[in-house]
Amino acid sequence: MRKIIYLKAKPKNKKIKSGKLISLIFMISGFLLMALAVWPIVSFNIIIAPRFRTMVKPVPDEYLIKSLPKQGFTGLGFLPAKDSIAKAQEEENTDQPAGDYTKASIWFPQKPALKIVQQESKNYTLSIPKLKIKDAQVILGGEDLSNGLIHYGGTAFPGEYGNTVIFGHSVLPYFFNPKEYKTIFSTLPSLSEGDEMFVTYEGITYRYLVEEMRVVGPSDVSILEQRYDDSYISLVTCVPPGTYEKRLWVKSRLTKI
Repeated sequence: MRKIIYLKAKPKNKKIKSGKLISLIFMISGFLLMALAVWPIVSFNIIIAPRFRTMVKPVPDEYLIKSLPKQGFTGLGFLPAKDSIAKAQEEENTDQPAGDYTKASIWFPQKPALKIVQQESKNYTLSIPKLKIKDAQVILGGEDLSNGLIHYGGTAFPGEYGNTVIFGHSVLPYFFNPKEYKTIFSTLPSLSEGDEMFVTYEGITYRYLVEEMRVVGPSDVSILEQRYDDSYISLVTCVPPGTYEKRLWVKSRLTKI
């Protein structure tokens, strides 16, 4: 007599396996995209930012509070000295209001740009060889950072004694394009002291060398201050790249070509 053996077939779970595989792919992709977005911010704070100079207060606030009398003049009236300092610290650490940062006017609302009048040239060009930025348009007293770099009104003109302040937009470094003004300053943190840049203004080309790089708070208007012992250019953008948390200040001085 023949023996008949019945074997239970394995369930067809190809659809189940493929579904799990697709879910796993999406999960890994999500983690990778998150890491790509976070890494530039983390690397800037840990690796890049420490090499920039920072402003150091000569006297810590706690000692200053102890040394001041109980009453102090704040400019708005007489208040306890401790409250005056706390108020100043609060104002210094207050972030700018949310808004469209492609508009230059929102960067320093407490010190609006001055209008530029009776100026023949409406723009000039900036080139930074290390960043592959060539003949980028700088608009005098402009507003829209998506259409060009902006020369902040009230600051010196290139080649003159004083401080020329130029704003540029930045995003995550992966999207950097030296010909796209929304991304043009994304790699500005990679500059170092001694790197060169060229400005062509009214038919004359000026060469500047990076002298100093600092990270400052969003309300620090010292970036706009004028010094008349030489000709300077200050490039300003938001950092860490892709955020509006702080400002990178790249200061350069005029030198011979």
